[in-house]
Amino acid sequence: MKKIFLLLLLSFAMLNSAEIFMKSSSNVGVSVGAASSYGQDYVLVGISGSYFVVDNLSVDLYYRGWFNATPTQHELSLGANYYLPLSRKFRPYGGVFTRQTVVSGRSNYGTLGVRGGVALINTKNTYASFGYAYEQYLNCPRGMECTNSYPEILFGVSF
Repeated sequence: MKKIFLLLLLSFAMLNSAEIFMKSSSNVGVSVGAASSYGQDYVLVGISGSYFVVDNLSVDLYYRGWFNATPTQHELSLGANYYLPLSRKFRPYGGVFTRQTVVSGRSNYGTLGVRGGVALINTKNTYASFGYAYEQYLNCPRGMECTNSYPEILFGVSF
């Protein structure tokens, strides 16, 4: 698995690049993953949209659903990311976000978080980003784990 990940990472790094994080551009991304919660294993599916308000600064809207187990969860996030223009192929990024989660049959909750990573520009219209996120639960009851962190991988198309 590690070899496949490294091969994928290197293949994105060697392809042509172009400026896709410019003012007024929009990006759409999809994500698929897995996670465990409530003693269950879930399949996660998400879609995101970004709009660049200025060069390298995006405002993002993201939906992610937790499926294949009970209870189902639906998350809606709003955030902002800044992509450092250090290279035409590699763009380190950092961002902030807030998330509202609706859990079937349970109390809903909100979080605040930060993320960071690197975007690898593939072509003038496509990219992949690999990063890590950390979030803090709002109004967290005593005795519960009030933070969460996880890796993020996103493949995006800019238009």
